[in-house]
Amino acid sequence: MRADDRRKATRKRNVTISLSLIGVFAAVLAVLFTVDALRPQSGTSAVAAGESRLVRSDSHRLQTAPDGKVTLVEFLDFECGGCRAYFPVVEELRKHYAGKITFVVRYFPLANHYNAARAARAVEAAARQDKFEAMYQRMYERQDEWARKRVPADEIFRRYAKDLGLDVTAWDKAYQDPATLARVEKDAADGEALGVQGTPTFFLNGTKIQPLSSDAFKAAIDAALAK
Repeated sequence: MRADDRRKATRKRNVTISLSLIGVFAAVLAVLFTVDALRPQSGTSAVAAGESRLVRSDSHRLQTAPDGKVTLVEFLDFECGGCRAYFPVVEELRKHYAGKITFVVRYFPLANHYNAARAARAVEAAARQDKFEAMYQRMYERQDEWARKRVPADEIFRRYAKDLGLDVTAWDKAYQDPATLARVEKDAADGEALGVQGTPTFFLNGTKIQPLSSDAFKAAIDAALAK
């Protein structure tokens, strides 16, 4: 193959890859802006000193930057296809910016997703045993097992707890505890107060962003770090 032909073939292949990526993120965007019209309105709780509606003292942090300069907050729904699509992007960002960015997760289960609130309760129950991150990851890795089904996924989530080595009796108790649901609803109420309408919704240092690629995410974070 001549050099000119090789260059043309390479350009064509790069264009195809770029268009494929655009298609993936366009599909994510369609899911992303699902309006949560079916959510029951819940009251917002008071904001204590040193807290904000974006980050509470008990908000779950996947990792923390010592300098606290840049914080990325995600309001998510474990049954949301868009959140599942962004999961590997967030995992990549965590590795890329280890020690530089604080990553915060907030629950925002959509009412039209049958098992979303149950999934959030399952993750919160795992958090009681310091297994938040492990259950958070398991929900996305196994989402096809339980999502988009109109039957309770309680036993599936219980199996996840067992597989992760949790005290299942304690997990059961926490899963059924009204305080666990109240904890989930507090996150959702904060999201509503901040104008969150769909998932995933990201806030970078308090500013809502919706980057449609890993590179766009990195550009926004790099700009925040450079300030």
